[in-house]
Amino acid sequence: MQQSLLDNMHRQLGKLLPAFEIEAKAELVEEINQLKRQKNAVILGHNYMEAALYNFVADIRGDSLALCHQAQQSTCDVILFCGVYFMAETAKILNPSRKVLIPSLQAGCSLAASITADDVRKLREHYPDVPIVTYINTYAEVKAEADVCCTSSNASRIINDLDSESVIFIPDEYLARNVAHEMGKQVIFPYQKAGNNSLIAWRGKCEVHELFSVDDIEAVKRQLPTAQVLAHPECSPEVVAAADFSGSTSQMVDYVRANNRPLLLLTECSMADNVIAENPQRQENILRLCSIRCPHMNQITLEQTRDALLYDRYQVTIDEPLRQRAVKSIERMLD
Repeated sequence: MQQSLLDNMHRQLGKLLPAFEIEAKAELVEEINQLKRQKNAVILGHNYMEAALYNFVADIRGDSLALCHQAQQSTCDVILFCGVYFMAETAKILNPSRKVLIPSLQAGCSLAASITADDVRKLREHYPDVPIVTYINTYAEVKAEADVCCTSSNASRIINDLDSESVIFIPDEYLARNVAHEMGKQVIFPYQKAGNNSLIAWRGKCEVHELFSVDDIEAVKRQLPTAQVLAHPECSPEVVAAADFSGSTSQMVDYVRANNRPLLLLTECSMADNVIAENPQRQENILRLCSIRCPHMNQITLEQTRDALLYDRYQVTIDEPLRQRAVKSIERMLD
């Protein structure tokens, strides 16, 4: 094992993991990186991956859409996506000629699973003249039925650019309500009558972000009155209103980098671990609620990442007619 790798892992992860665990993970990291070169693969690591994988295996790191974009610039034969399945699907939609792998087929998403293509078709039938915006956190079949995709950071801009009195926003209810509040729109739900300036919201939720509460914020504020609370917009409107800042995954990372005050991150705990690994000197003032973890993101381990490369598994495939329809909603967002 390269001593420099082990030293770097101890330096960055020493605040998060015991020494023996770092040494065990270092052997896997070295094995994965060797396989990556042999297979001409690029590894994409979402912010919610465990710290050793995210910081020492992933070639490209960030949120899901940014990862897919950057993968398009790579010349590697294989894209290994360390994230949940809809993210790997999006990578395949944007990179149809590449082999796209995901380390675990159990890495799903409660939010993406909350809506189907048939649900979207029924919405369009009921509201035939209303444009449908889908959050990027959906499966390919849903993207194929929507008019345009969005992210949590550009949702309000996408909706505004549609210039429509009513807009259907799927599938995240909390994100829809937070965007509606920001834009001064009224939230209604299927199949209520659409009025002027209304956002028709699906009732899907992220099983991680819906667990954060105002009580969590108040408890931290009592102990650390100067702490700043950062909430992802997939949290409830009440939590977002009580937080000091709300933004997408990448916006939260930028906020942390720009502020040295104590911070509580209301998002998947591994993201805070990765911020600490990037800034180990700040361990004492970056807080997270690690009782709330994403069971799907946690399916992706170093062992599974190694095996995905070693055994060429699990390959993500999308029928070409479906892919062509799904890519239109993504391209429209980019345009």
